[in-house]
Amino acid sequence: MLLLWVSVVAVSALAAPAPGTSGQRREAAQVWPDTPNVVLVVSDSFDGRLTFFPGSQVVKLPFINFMKAHGTSFLNAYTNSPICCPSRAALWSGLFTHLTESWNNFKGLDPNYTTWMDIMEKHGYQTQKFGKLDYTSGHHSISNRVEAWTRDVAFLLRQEGRPMVNLIPKKTQVRVMEGDWETTDRAVNWLRKEAVNSTQPFVLYLGLNLPHPYPSPSSGENFGSSTFHTSLYWLKKVSYDAIKIPKWSPLSEMHPIDYYSSYTKNCTGKFTEKEIKTIRAFYYAMCAETDAMLGEIILALRQLDLLQKTIVIYTSDHGELAMEHRQFYKMSMYEASAHVPLLIMGPGIKANLQVSNVVSLVDIYPTMLDIAGIPLPQNLSGYSLLPLSSETFKNEHQFKRLRPPWILSEFHGCNVNASTYMLRTDQWKYIAYSDGASLPQLFDLSSDPDELTNIATKFPEITYSLDQKLRSIINYPKVSASVHQYNKEQFINWKQSIGQNYSNVIANLRWHQDWLKEPMKYESAIDQWLKTHTPNKI
Repeated sequence: MLLLWVSVVAVSALAAPAPGTSGQRREAAQVWPDTPNVVLVVSDSFDGRLTFFPGSQVVKLPFINFMKAHGTSFLNAYTNSPICCPSRAALWSGLFTHLTESWNNFKGLDPNYTTWMDIMEKHGYQTQKFGKLDYTSGHHSISNRVEAWTRDVAFLLRQEGRPMVNLIPKKTQVRVMEGDWETTDRAVNWLRKEAVNSTQPFVLYLGLNLPHPYPSPSSGENFGSSTFHTSLYWLKKVSYDAIKIPKWSPLSEMHPIDYYSSYTKNCTGKFTEKEIKTIRAFYYAMCAETDAMLGEIILALRQLDLLQKTIVIYTSDHGELAMEHRQFYKMSMYEASAHVPLLIMGPGIKANLQVSNVVSLVDIYPTMLDIAGIPLPQNLSGYSLLPLSSETFKNEHQFKRLRPPWILSEFHGCNVNASTYMLRTDQWKYIAYSDGASLPQLFDLSSDPDELTNIATKFPEITYSLDQKLRSIINYPKVSASVHQYNKEQFINWKQSIGQNYSNVIANLRWHQDWLKEPMKYESAIDQWLKTHTPNKI
């Protein structure tokens, strides 16, 4: 049924009533014809640039295109931290990463933290969550934690498997990522059995793992989650000739932080153009499969006559480098990693609108409450998206908090050996580092969208002005010092908990191939780090 609908979606969509054409609108915060339902679909590792031209030319995404045609798409939406748990903590809390101290994939929100969904439930919404959440503390592997804690240690170790592809034998297989499809089925069944009969408005969350790379074999060179995995069915959705081969700087000319990231991600070896193009093709195919799951939700809403009563939001926790800047994964402020999709459609939302304002994931929290007509807390880092996307937005209180012309993103986790801070404005992207040695980066995205030329030294006045603005938003040297202290204390606690097994355990983490060549050298480096930087009491 899904495949049939894909073929006719454009025609059937045009026949649908325009969003927000029925019912009476309420004034002030109560903008909507009736209190709408809300569905939020959040994928993992989806490059937001694929949702608009020219990125949209490389892969067929019919349901994202449906949302674009019938809703508002944000052309400059960003993660507030390009890694799973901290970015999701920002989405669920509405607060910047340093405010919740969600430093890495192990350190997120407290499980009892009050999210926007909790508030909506208290105000009468029926709520339901399916799939990947990953915004609370305590998840992810020991390797992931130790790599983040020890990033200041003076060694360089490969922590990931070399990126690879895997084509499944069955050419026509549609459901490649079975776990995500099962989760999507559960969400659809809930819509059909619960939501359609509800006397309350509902809010549904669906979290997907795709298009995150798959786990690789746990031994040998392919260790970690470095496999791009799909079927020929989805590869046929990719326009191979439109795939761009990214330009790379020579290893000797890379920014030192980029070199550390590329090395720890096992990307400093030789790659042929065919290898790079194939990895990117497989990634785009995984994005096409993600789009189909979004389509299952849209189709179910349509079949149940709920689509015109429901605001649908699609976004992702971060992007995927897919071999840009000689890296895969995320953990970077480059566009492929930090730029996320963000689309909204439904009653009261402008159709076929593209918004160029810079926005970020912390804006989801106030947007959710604004949709429900719930007063917004004053301490939020984000701003409602409704003034940018609503047909008749009249919340006068919201306009008192004017949206700033910048967004903040920060990163404190593994595969990067310095806390990283990005200030993104209309024209500029400024990136500062906490290690005190690495030069900041400045990119003019209007003339250098691939971020190949750092012009920080060429335009010192602009660099200084942006750095001062960044410091007015966040005292990043102080935040970085807090992260250093946290990392040290966590490592010491972990080492003490391991006891006599410490040498064996630390040698056999994801960096085992390099570590086992000179185990004493790397243990000594950690010992030196612990002696040199003894943490203070908090």
